[in-house]
Amino acid sequence: MVTMLDQRIKFRHLTCFLEVARQRSVVKAADTLSITQPAVSKTIRELEEHLDARLFDRSKRGVTLTDFGKVFLRYAGASVTALRQGVDSISQVRMQGGLSINLGVLPTVAASVMPNAIRRFKALSPDTTVKVVAGPNVMLMGQLRVGELDLVVGRLAEPDQMSGLSFIHLYSEHISLVARPGHPLLADKNPDITRIREFTVLVPPKQAIIHSTVDKMLIAHGIGALPDRIETVSTSFGRAFTRETDAIWIISNGAVASDIAEGHLVELPIDTSDTFGPVGLTTRIDSPVSPPVEILINAVREEAARHHATHARHDT
Repeated sequence: MVTMLDQRIKFRHLTCFLEVARQRSVVKAADTLSITQPAVSKTIRELEEHLDARLFDRSKRGVTLTDFGKVFLRYAGASVTALRQGVDSISQVRMQGGLSINLGVLPTVAASVMPNAIRRFKALSPDTTVKVVAGPNVMLMGQLRVGELDLVVGRLAEPDQMSGLSFIHLYSEHISLVARPGHPLLADKNPDITRIREFTVLVPPKQAIIHSTVDKMLIAHGIGALPDRIETVSTSFGRAFTRETDAIWIISNGAVASDIAEGHLVELPIDTSDTFGPVGLTTRIDSPVSPPVEILINAVREEAARHHATHARHDT
């Protein structure tokens, strides 16, 4: 057993461990770190020897964290995050620049709440640089867990992804089926949802947080495999493709609320009330929130409350 900090554990051991844990693959970790696969394997083996514990289970499918690995992941991530913050603070002082925040946002949230929230934040902290990273939920949670992101704004992740993370609920939103103005389905005031099989349908891919919700909705309405489907997390592609074709786009309402309000897209009058899901802020439990991040969190909460109060008034 290790009873005190082992001086043989180096920064390279931690970064290598975190990358393998994030990628769940020695090969992918080696590519990301720009070192050889044997070097990654050797570094992990050294770390396991220093800790006297096996951190990964290896199989043909890749690598998964052991119970020891899951425990170590929390503290290794926090340690690397703290060190990065220390290095960044020195660099920022030397450059006489401000602080920076690495913010992860789901594409569905980036279009609704975040523009005004960041505008609010910049009014209070103009010298702080906000680096916005958009992507699927699994990717963002992985980056948050290893300290590459300070905060993620999006839907609540699956329970098995929330270990070591904290979620602050902001609001709930439903999934919408949208089409261009004048779409054939809009001729019917109460369209049959099964008719979407007659058109190209844009749906979220498996790595998207709303994928399982969309699948359950389709199954509940007796819709099996869609014969003509496109999987995408790109809101810019979805918006352009839907406006220019007869495609149906299944997407979180927040991603298209402004398009609907401006008349560029139309929400099909189909009941999707059973697709409501929580949207909020996710942070690391074991990493203290810095003052700038706290200011950003408050700005997001205030803007989310204002945004959805406004939409509630419009819906009544």
